[in-house]
Amino acid sequence: MEIIAINALTDNYIWVIKEANGAIVVDPGEAQPVLDFLTEHQLPLTAVLITHHHDDHTGGVKELLSNYPDAPVYGPVEVEGTTYIVSDGQQFEINQHQFKVKKTAGHTAEHISFLMDNQHLFCGDALFSAGCGRVFTQDYHAQYDALKYFESLADEVKVYAGHEYTLTNLKFANSMEPDNLVLQSALQLVEQLRADNLKTLPSTIGLERDINLMMMAPNLKSFIELRKARDNF
Repeated sequence: MEIIAINALTDNYIWVIKEANGAIVVDPGEAQPVLDFLTEHQLPLTAVLITHHHDDHTGGVKELLSNYPDAPVYGPVEVEGTTYIVSDGQQFEINQHQFKVKKTAGHTAEHISFLMDNQHLFCGDALFSAGCGRVFTQDYHAQYDALKYFESLADEVKVYAGHEYTLTNLKFANSMEPDNLVLQSALQLVEQLRADNLKTLPSTIGLERDINLMMMAPNLKSFIELRKARDNF
């Protein structure tokens, strides 16, 4: 099993769980890069997982299903056209992989994350490296609860977020804590990675404990202040 990022749109990642007999695709914002990948590797589409309803995470689903009509789609109630609507606390299995569903709302009202085999977190826009998604719902409490859930996971859990926002997030974090040596070091590393056109994901929960100010916010009030400052950064 291999987990691969496909670049999509401007800064999205479509995550592909690649196996010998097929591929599970997470948040396909567009279809063509996925179709190209499947053709190149001569793999069928096993299933599609959707974290939330935004078009940059769902835009490719219809075309993928026109090519692979038997592939099931798992997603929250806010996503149209799902084969299986999944919600907080549900578990399901695909190709002997166990998926746990956690509601991680805030960015959208019904946003969910998928924890695969207790080791791989597909979190859409609920968690980024060094940050989190904008709280379009204004339900900051829900987003803060989501961050506390992420924080509760094991250090070694890998984080597969939906966007390449790490550099901007770390620039913001350093502006908030200019004397934080850990954040300075993380920024230097990410600047080099991006200069070399390399990805900063997946991250790990352990790393996020050290560099993600949103996750580290000690209370809801502090989180709201941080998130609003990031909105205007």
